[in-house]
Amino acid sequence: MAGGLLAVLDDVALIARTASSSMDDVAAMAAKTSTKAAGVVIDDAAVTPQYVSNVTPARELPMIWKITKGSLRNKLIFILPVALLLNAVAPFLLVPILMVGGAYLCFEGAEKIAHKLFHSGEDDHDPTEKTPEDEDTLVKQAITTDLILSAEIMIIALDEVADQPLWMEFFVLLVVGIGITFGVYGAVGLLVKIDDIGLHMIEEDRGAGFGRVLVKGMPYVLQAIGIIGTIAMLWVGGHLIIRGLHEVLGFSWPHDVAEHLVHAAGGGALGWMAETAVSLIAGLITGFLVLFITKGVKRLVSARS
Repeated sequence: MAGGLLAVLDDVALIARTASSSMDDVAAMAAKTSTKAAGVVIDDAAVTPQYVSNVTPARELPMIWKITKGSLRNKLIFILPVALLLNAVAPFLLVPILMVGGAYLCFEGAEKIAHKLFHSGEDDHDPTEKTPEDEDTLVKQAITTDLILSAEIMIIALDEVADQPLWMEFFVLLVVGIGITFGVYGAVGLLVKIDDIGLHMIEEDRGAGFGRVLVKGMPYVLQAIGIIGTIAMLWVGGHLIIRGLHEVLGFSWPHDVAEHLVHAAGGGALGWMAETAVSLIAGLITGFLVLFITKGVKRLVSARS
């Protein structure tokens, strides 16, 4: 009897160790895939604060929470099952979809640069205070934008674990979806409240000097995040385009150039910087090409109508 009990306990211990090891694998893969999607994640964090600008401080966090819940729905209810089904039925479509997403990221980055160069004097923000109806509209717009960025994040993550068992794919995407959502919108919530924290410190005369630094510095921080987000979009988008050209269309010249520079730099940080530079250039070229085409199509449509 005692021997049977010990055998059962051994089996339970083995199952526990296996489960623990599997969860460690899930965590490791989730961390790896999250870094691959870093560019889109940074862009997500850079885009969201604009939706809560000119909103009363008391409404900022409730709006961000609504957007957070919408983002979770996007990732876990809509994108995750579709992505798993796609990988099971038509895995050959993953890279072309990544190319389309990459082209979109490049377009967004190029459009931001073009706007800064040619329309920098225009103010995109409505200075009036938002009504509840305006807030609902802004939340819907933010969730729609998040749907596109979330799809890109989840497809990039899936591509990294596409050869794993279905249960592993599911749990990695689940961890990535939840982790990135709370990470991004938690950071956004902190960012939009930092100036309020600074004002509170000034009013309470506790660390007033540091409070003034927070209040004056936040616009520059948000501007820097926007610049980093734009660069990240072009870099990630360019990388996806280069990969797609190489694997789908057989056009390997950009890929070969990047590989040559990585080897010439000796790998490591310099190699990463070289590859990133090539991806950034490819992203700029792709982005402005798509921007030029879309502007031309819009003009043709307007002229005919």
